[in-house]
Amino acid sequence: MKLGNLTKVTDLRKVWEHEARSFTKWLAREENLNLLSNEIGLNISLIKTEAEAGDFSVDILAEEEETGNKIIIENQLERTDHDHLGKIITYASGYEANTIIWIVKEFRSEHKSAINWLNEHTDEKLNFFGITIELWQIGSSDVAPKFNIVCQPNSWSKTIKSSTKKGELSETALKQLNFFEEFISYCSSKNTKLSLANPQPATPAYYSFGIGLSNIWMAIKMNRYKKLLKADLYFAEKELYNLTKVELENKAKSKIPNLIWDDMLNLDNQSKWPDTHKWLLESAENLVDFFYPEIFKIKNGQSQ
Repeated sequence: MKLGNLTKVTDLRKVWEHEARSFTKWLAREENLNLLSNEIGLNISLIKTEAEAGDFSVDILAEEEETGNKIIIENQLERTDHDHLGKIITYASGYEANTIIWIVKEFRSEHKSAINWLNEHTDEKLNFFGITIELWQIGSSDVAPKFNIVCQPNSWSKTIKSSTKKGELSETALKQLNFFEEFISYCSSKNTKLSLANPQPATPAYYSFGIGLSNIWMAIKMNRYKKLLKADLYFAEKELYNLTKVELENKAKSKIPNLIWDDMLNLDNQSKWPDTHKWLLESAENLVDFFYPEIFKIKNGQSQ
């Protein structure tokens, strides 16, 4: 088997020419916020880009789905500077944000120390994250983004794990976690072909799993405010997504009438969970049954 070489793309502006017009718009897309959510263990839901904060504007104003707590995200495609450090503190106070995320190409040591100092000298209600964004590719393949945590709240990962053991998750988060646990149990009883793992307490409203194709995965997500439940397929390769859409859009309509759907979910009515589990499994399996063989042919140049 021939293996390719993994190469880092050092110039981020080859992909994102402008922070606001390119990178922020890219990050604000749901699938990309999900990548960030998975990295830091928060379920991030977009509110607005370029949200006003006095004479300034926040790159991304978001919220944590389970709690509604405000999240601000400031982007910088260069090394950190004092100007952006001041901005994230200003934005945090303006929106009374609980979580502040600073995404950059590279952290200066003094700014890394500053974020760590903020985490050490503020209470548990404030969480500061320093994140670097990288781009990687194999040969001439599409570039792939990678988030790296440089700074995070003290014992962040341990806190997430221990809160589950101590039963410190919110009532809504516990219901969401319980819903997916029972969903997995239901799937097991039906001998599903889906490869399902245990849901993660860190993101109880978001459940993702692979479908056997590289750079493609399925995600099931719920939004407690909109009472929304949906199952999506995500593509890490834009070129493959575009090709799949061209090849399969018309064909998919006849095979999966509800390919794009929004369905209401009320977690409080637990008696209806079995019906919802049945619908969710059938919908997920329909997506995989249709798209897996078709995308496999596209990836291997066998489509007509």
